[in-house]
Amino acid sequence: MKDKRSLILWIIVIGALFIFVQLTYKYQFEKELSYSEFKNYLKQGTIRSVKIRSDLIRGKFINPETQSEENFKTVTVPDLKLVEDMDNAGVSYQGEPEKGWLSALLANLAPLIIFIVLWFFMIKQMQGGGKQVFAFGRSRAKLQSTKQSKTTFADVAGCDEAKEELQEIIEFLKNPAKFQKLGGKIPKGVLLVGQSGTGKTLLAKAIAGEAAVPFFSSSGSEFVEMFVGVGASRVRDLFEQGRKSAPCLLFVDEIDAVGRHRFAGMGGGHDEREQTLNQLLVEMDGFDTKEGVILLAATNRPDVLDRALLRPGRFDRHIVVPVPDLKSREEILKVHARHIKLNQKVDFSVIAKRTPGMVGADLANLINESALLAARRNKEAVEMIELEEAIERIIAGPERRSCVISEKEKKIIAYHESGHALVAKLIPNSEPIHKISIIPRGMALGYTIQLPTEDKYLRTQAEIVDKVTALLGGRAAEKLIFNDVTTGAQNDLLLATDFAQRMVCEYGMSEKIGPLTLRKREEEVFLGKDIMTREKMYSESTAREIDEEVKRIIEECFSRAEKIIKENISSLHSLAKKLIEREILTGEEVEKYIKKDETAN
Repeated sequence: MKDKRSLILWIIVIGALFIFVQLTYKYQFEKELSYSEFKNYLKQGTIRSVKIRSDLIRGKFINPETQSEENFKTVTVPDLKLVEDMDNAGVSYQGEPEKGWLSALLANLAPLIIFIVLWFFMIKQMQGGGKQVFAFGRSRAKLQSTKQSKTTFADVAGCDEAKEELQEIIEFLKNPAKFQKLGGKIPKGVLLVGQSGTGKTLLAKAIAGEAAVPFFSSSGSEFVEMFVGVGASRVRDLFEQGRKSAPCLLFVDEIDAVGRHRFAGMGGGHDEREQTLNQLLVEMDGFDTKEGVILLAATNRPDVLDRALLRPGRFDRHIVVPVPDLKSREEILKVHARHIKLNQKVDFSVIAKRTPGMVGADLANLINESALLAARRNKEAVEMIELEEAIERIIAGPERRSCVISEKEKKIIAYHESGHALVAKLIPNSEPIHKISIIPRGMALGYTIQLPTEDKYLRTQAEIVDKVTALLGGRAAEKLIFNDVTTGAQNDLLLATDFAQRMVCEYGMSEKIGPLTLRKREEEVFLGKDIMTREKMYSESTAREIDEEVKRIIEECFSRAEKIIKENISSLHSLAKKLIEREILTGEEVEKYIKKDETAN
């Protein structure tokens, strides 16, 4: 209905403009002549046509200067011979009706009328549809009413501890008198902290759905604009809307966009963002939870938030939404697969074991990718093979079977991946091999996937050293077999060096450096901290020692990988030959084949 009215209004405006142009066009380029000039041109025979009015004569003539036909006008004077002169010159003439006062008034006011109509139309269009161009200070938070909120805790799998913490908020919104009669105060603000994709926003929507209260959702970036004072005004308006709709929830996603450390010296600053943050601090101090308004916020960067925002009385409660563990991953997979047709043999416990480190968004993408793969293959239901392949697509990218690789490079890739697999299999603290392949996938020409059997939250020094050794197994195999190295180990070297640097600078796993943390704090320069007050973390001699320790760890791990491969060179040849032949080997096949080859030796 609104689109039809807009279309009609546009047609009216365009029609008015067209009529106005038609009425005024013929009068725009008229040369004004004196009456004597008009008579001279009439005698010369350059006048072509004439329209006579009591006060004005209009017509067309040949301009002697440009020799082109032009429009002219002149003031009428009493002249009894005018008609006779026009007859003698052979000029066609006719009378022009007099214009009334109303038509003259409309002709003069037409531009003003059209301008007013256009202005009114622009205001209606810009304010309609939620754009609110002329309401800069109004909050852009979207209201999700109790009728619209269909999300509950049943839609949020895993993070049981976080849901238990938030259950108190729901009970307060449902029955505030239960807490108020004991004198207790519910937290004014709740900050949800967790990695991207762990389900912070979904959890906030579930709270509103469980409590059956209005839910105002906005983003931190929606507050700050180029106009000074707009952000602070929007913060005031958001809390005012919350008070009018109490009890309700106010949710600000990615609050670090507006809640970063305030400027404290060199390194940049944004005065408008600071005004918005100051207004947010004032509003959180000013409102009382007795009004039934609770502020929720989410961020994956709690380290950059201003300390005044995190103190008790503002964000009283900080709830961590963790990366899901094995049990939580299985529950999340089941939630996302509720509307997917699955084969009866699908076992989500197996998939959960093979997806360590994946968050809720990754698992949702995994289910969707598997459904797309099954549809592409014209299957009636999603099977385990699609789920397995979807895991590889997420980890390494889609297969590139169209990539043509020469036999020489294929052999190098096969030995490289076999070196990874052989070293990883024969060192004690390595994770089990899931699959090795020499089919290009994503940016990799080949890959070796290792998956842990259980979730790990701590790593020992021995485990890290073994991880670095396995990473260098591919480079060691290339050097031993081809007496040369390639660029294929670039990412392996990057990861190995990073592990070694962390061992020395962060984990205190170097005997020479000792149990010290010497990481650089470069990330704090532009977070409102003063660059001039930063202390130097270590001396130049210590930096040299760090470099030497990192190099020592890498070289020792590389020598260890070379030794393992030399002692099992026949296994390497057999595994590479089999990989060239079949292109893909599962972890079970690799294990059986290496054992068989060792028995033969």
